[in-house]
Amino acid sequence: MTGPGAAGAPVRVLIADDQALLRGSFRVLVDTSPDLATVGEAADGAEAVDLARTLRPDVVLMDVRMPGVDGIEATRRICGPAGTGGVRVLILTTFDLDEYVYAALRAGASGFLLKDTPPADLLAAVRTVATGEALLAPTVTRRLIAEFVRRPQPARPVDRRLTGVTDREREVLTLIARGLSNQEIAGHLRLSMATVKTHVGRLLDKLAARDRAQLVIAAYESGLVTVAPPG
Repeated sequence: MTGPGAAGAPVRVLIADDQALLRGSFRVLVDTSPDLATVGEAADGAEAVDLARTLRPDVVLMDVRMPGVDGIEATRRICGPAGTGGVRVLILTTFDLDEYVYAALRAGASGFLLKDTPPADLLAAVRTVATGEALLAPTVTRRLIAEFVRRPQPARPVDRRLTGVTDREREVLTLIARGLSNQEIAGHLRLSMATVKTHVGRLLDKLAARDRAQLVIAAYESGLVTVAPPG
């Protein structure tokens, strides 16, 4: 076994927040769990990027509003093509705004949580993101869809990034974009869970997506899934 948690190794966490008190609180919380360990702290986005490149944590807990380089831009630098492969970003913010959800996921974040999330849920989120899964609850998916509705999109055919994606994989991708879990997709398409997981894995590979969140982005931006304006 390799990767986070291999051979009993804890998930390595970098905490990025401009408030020292919050960084300290998150460190204490993370370090109370035997399967997690804080490896560093950053007071702004630029420092978060530098530490992500040098420390190579499994997960970065990233604040959105920080001086200089904010959390969205820092996420983009960490998760971009020239970033730190394998490092996952979990966005934490006090601001439950659609624009942050869209921007964070578009930048490559694997999840989005409010800072008042219960401690046990936050720790569970870190574990989920560390395994390569996206923390994309239905409420977040709905916000993402709402953002696409709010931003007028020109009519266009499904773009070339879906070349090589089979009809069945397109069905699965469409359901992922609608916020369905693997279990729900299996029931809807009358497939086994193993088959659904295989399709999801192939979609991740074909679309060069880091995780499920990026598949949702790809489904809407490619034109495979569209949304009608409200009213």
